Amino acid sequence: MRIAIAIPLLLLGACNVTKDGNAVTVQYDQNTAENTAADIGNTAQNIAADIGNDVQKTGDKLQNKIGDNDDHAANSQANATENK
Repeated sequence: MRIAIAIPLLLLGACNVTKDGNAVTVQYDQNTAENTAADIGNTAQNIAADIGNDVQKTGDKLQNKIGDNDDHAANSQANATENK
């Protein structure tokens, strides 16, 4: 749905508007449109990579927390067994 909003803005950015007296000329520049589309694609790719990295870091932190808790529980159980 969001792409439907972006397409008209992309097309608008690819237009050259000139005014000469009462005449207004709107000219579509395909090269500008292609460059803008490539820039948008690169930006989206970079954002996706950043999100992926954040998810990986969060997963690593959670795994470390779970691992720490598992180690603590194992040590507690071993100590309880030794004290019997």
